[in-house]
Amino acid sequence: MKALLYSLLLAATLTSCSKADEAVNIQSLNQEFIGAWNSKDSGKINGYLADDISFVQGSAHWKGKGEVSQKWVNETLPTIGNLKTSVVSSSTDANMAYEAGTFAVDVLPAAPGEPRGFGEGNYIFLWKKGDDKNWKLSYAQLEDLPVQRR
Repeated sequence: MKALLYSLLLAATLTSCSKADEAVNIQSLNQEFIGAWNSKDSGKINGYLADDISFVQGSAHWKGKGEVSQKWVNETLPTIGNLKTSVVSSSTDANMAYEAGTFAVDVLPAAPGEPRGFGEGNYIFLWKKGDDKNWKLSYAQLEDLPVQRR
């Protein structure tokens, strides 16, 4: 009887631990990030970035939250709008999640009277759960086609 009671207690403990370590809903996490981007909320976007984030786009490769924040978020945010993604592949586990697919954005004119553009390409976002249990964007890769003028 004691063995059965201990087995049930152990099973309950393991079940509660596994629920605490469930995988994240990656689609929701990315939609929150994209929502912050489309709202041009750089503070919220930067809050999603891991301290050791890597960003790759073409020949650009930036590392660390400070550099990625300055060169990707702060410099790119004012130039694009209406970011949309289409998921092709995603996977999650208790500590890591990724989503990959295609993206499309409106490229805003650099000066009044200039035409708007349309950009599209492929993306990969890799998220990791930190020691504080918060999910942070650890790796972002964008491969885009030349901007098309409208």
